[in-house]
Amino acid sequence: MSLYDDILAFEPFNEQEAADKPVILRALREDPACFERAAQAHMACSIWVVDPTFTQTLLVYHNIYDSWSWIGGHADGERDLARVALRELEEETGVAGARLLPCGPGGIYSLEVLTVDGHVKRGAYVSSHLHLNVTYLAMADPAEPLRVKPDENSGVRWVPLRDAIALSTEPWIRDRIYRKLIDKLPAARAASGLL
Repeated sequence: MSLYDDILAFEPFNEQEAADKPVILRALREDPACFERAAQAHMACSIWVVDPTFTQTLLVYHNIYDSWSWIGGHADGERDLARVALRELEEETGVAGARLLPCGPGGIYSLEVLTVDGHVKRGAYVSSHLHLNVTYLAMADPAEPLRVKPDENSGVRWVPLRDAIALSTEPWIRDRIYRKLIDKLPAARAASGLL
């Protein structure tokens, strides 16, 4: 199945996902450039990483957002967003042994349309834009060595799930996204057979 078909079959968890799903589908249908970051609204992905006990998550201290954050990145022309998410995880944290957990169609854990305010990256101004975001759920071993990616983050650490919300300085992300990702974990854990 294609990413479009996987998102079409994805069952929204809440009102936010139900509202954002058709926005992402429309871009995939109507904008052939949506996998390139030059598009005003472009495909991106995130990966929500948990430990085998489903009690901790892996966060990075994101330099641009000045906040503890989940891991992710741009599609940059790649259409296999699960592969992009795993690559971003390794690049941003050093974690290479993570495995994706079965979730919805195509392994999709959640969907989000994320606003990104204008900012400076590598000395150049980047205009405000939208990330049409697909999130995957992964499990990793907290004993695996961690490292920062200095051009993107200045810290990497495992934290208790509740601390992911407390550590974020981005109210909308904290209240709408991280809380949702945590609330979805019991069903994802049951679906993966890891009770």
